[in-house]
Amino acid sequence: MTDGRFNGRVAIVTGAASGIGAAIAARLASEGANVVVADLRQDAADAAAAKLNGAIGFACDVGQEDQVEACCKAAIDKWGRLDTIVNNAGMMLFKTLAEWTADDWLKVLHVDLLGAAFFTKQAFLHFGEEGGSLVNIASVHAQATTANIAPYSAAKAAVLSLTRTTSIEGRDKHIRANAILPGAIDTPMLWDNPNLKSGVETLDPKDVGKPEDIAAAAAFLASDDAKFITGAALAVDGGRLAKL
Repeated sequence: MTDGRFNGRVAIVTGAASGIGAAIAARLASEGANVVVADLRQDAADAAAAKLNGAIGFACDVGQEDQVEACCKAAIDKWGRLDTIVNNAGMMLFKTLAEWTADDWLKVLHVDLLGAAFFTKQAFLHFGEEGGSLVNIASVHAQATTANIAPYSAAKAAVLSLTRTTSIEGRDKHIRANAILPGAIDTPMLWDNPNLKSGVETLDPKDVGKPEDIAAAAAFLASDDAKFITGAALAVDGGRLAKL
């Protein structure tokens, strides 16, 4: 499907070698965007980028600010501009509150929160006079969570706050920021979840969506169709959060 909403525009998608990130990168590219597929490993990023028209791969640990800066520089060096950033990279660890160490907390927070913060800073530094759009992939766990993932759910809740602040500070610069709260999405990250395997968390098959569902929402929020939407948090969960 191509309708050209992103023709001539440049987008970075993090965690884009697989799963939700790959679907978002593919959707943006299909609508005309020049896409940087950012992922932890260069070979994985290159392989994913090779499937997309004109995309490039870039190895980026989003928790390292110098690598985030280098990723944005690569986009600008290649295409001369930067218009959209989708902060999708994320990780989960599973321990009880009594087991978490400081290093555990920092490991998760660097990826799930600081990565988005570092890219947000670069957006303010490098988006053009016309502004641009940030889409932060949070989680339903930002609002309703389960046991054993405290740093993940806390980081995702903080991403919602970051999104609101970005919308406030970005308004006069024409920078929009919105968050998506995915529910259960059919990816390896979902099915490898030990809470599901142990029965701590149960899942109705009707509540499982596809990465393309998140990609469609991300493309909308990044596009001019959403030009009057900023600071919003959109649950894309098949109604899972609405259940009593």
